Amino acid sequence: MHILLVEDDVKLGELIQYKLRKQLYQVEWALDAESALAFIERTTFDIYILDWMIPHKTGIELCKEIRMKKNRTPILMLTARDSITDRVEGLNAGADDYLVKPFAFEELIARLHALYRRKETNWEADTKIFGDTLVIDHSTYEVSRNGVSIPLSRREFQLLSFMSQHPKQILSREQLIDRVWGIDAEITLNTVDATIKLLRKKLDDPFSDKIIQNVRGLGYRLVVEGGE
Repeated sequence: MHILLVEDDVKLGELIQYKLRKQLYQVEWALDAESALAFIERTTFDIYILDWMIPHKTGIELCKEIRMKKNRTPILMLTARDSITDRVEGLNAGADDYLVKPFAFEELIARLHALYRRKETNWEADTKIFGDTLVIDHSTYEVSRNGVSIPLSRREFQLLSFMSQHPKQILSREQLIDRVWGIDAEITLNTVDATIKLLRKKLDDPFSDKIIQNVRGLGYRLVVEGGE
């Protein structure tokens, strides 16, 4: 899952982000509504976690704005408000679920899984298609290029998935460690290079056009057209 967390409590935000990344999820963290909207404009997420009380706009206002943009990504609201009236207000604003603080992390994970399963069942297939070249199916973890199925390991798939969210953008090794392995993972930059090498062997070596580029001294980028 690729998750956007919107939480202005720095201590709680750091804890949630750390624990979710330990579960191998990709997590972006915004401290306020404006930063959250900037993330949403440039990146596709599987789930939004919105705190009720955040700067600039409340989580309720942010939720309404997201839905006004016809964005159907599942939304989980976090709040200390536990009255029936508050829960109804959150759900009426477009939230899909509601979790009251303080909460057990195990319950947060369970609710995220439930939202993700509902998304896969009721909404369009989570497939990204890049021209006639590359197809990435996040629901089945299948990848194909030019119609040829390409089996990937879980880590290779996670790496490709993240790079596909930022096509043509140069991603440093540090960024890839942070977003794919987790900033606290005990790996080296050489691990990134080795995983990229394996990915290129599968995605590039059998084809004349190379889509994973090494930008000397800066990092790597995925050179593909579009993304539907």
